[in-house]
Amino acid sequence: MEKDQSKKKEPDLEEVNQNSENDKKEEQVSKEQSSEEKILELEDKLARTFAEMENQRRRFEKEKEEAFEYGGFAFAKEALNLIDNLERSKQILKNDKSLENSEALKKMLEHFDIINKDLISIFLKNNIKPIDSLNKKLDPNYHQAMMEIEDDQKEPGTIVQEIQKGFTIKDRLLRPSLVGVSKKSTNKNSKNEENKENLDKK
Repeated sequence: MEKDQSKKKEPDLEEVNQNSENDKKEEQVSKEQSSEEKILELEDKLARTFAEMENQRRRFEKEKEEAFEYGGFAFAKEALNLIDNLERSKQILKNDKSLENSEALKKMLEHFDIINKDLISIFLKNNIKPIDSLNKKLDPNYHQAMMEIEDDQKEPGTIVQEIQKGFTIKDRLLRPSLVGVSKKSTNKNSKNEENKENLDKK
């Protein structure tokens, strides 16, 4: 009986050894898999980091370009007040009855025009351009309508008066032109309607 028991124990030991070897192999496989997973995870993180760095570099480049191109935006907007004040001063002098038709007025207006031309020239050198408005169709991207003026000779929505000149800096609007636009005469329209009604009655 004892011999039989000892014989039975021997294959059990072999099985145990095989099982432990199998366990070791499985552990190695799982370790290899987890190492591969870690490598893939690190590669993914590295790729994302590089992408973020590239995006930041592009953003910085764009901001640097915009700062260089449009850095003087606020200054340019303030400087437009000089042109406005020159224009107002000219109008005040023109309306002054005591200076009317005088040589002094003529000389002052000439000087004002020279200063105005110099300012516009400086602006143009810095890519600040006046918006051409008169006799153009109203464009809400560049013009702001302040009033409607009856004018049957112009197509409705045509700019017939410029109240304040607008400007652009490079491809951006610095300030819109304040304008008056044409509209059809209401009296003429009502007369036409009356004439039509009279013809229909006949």
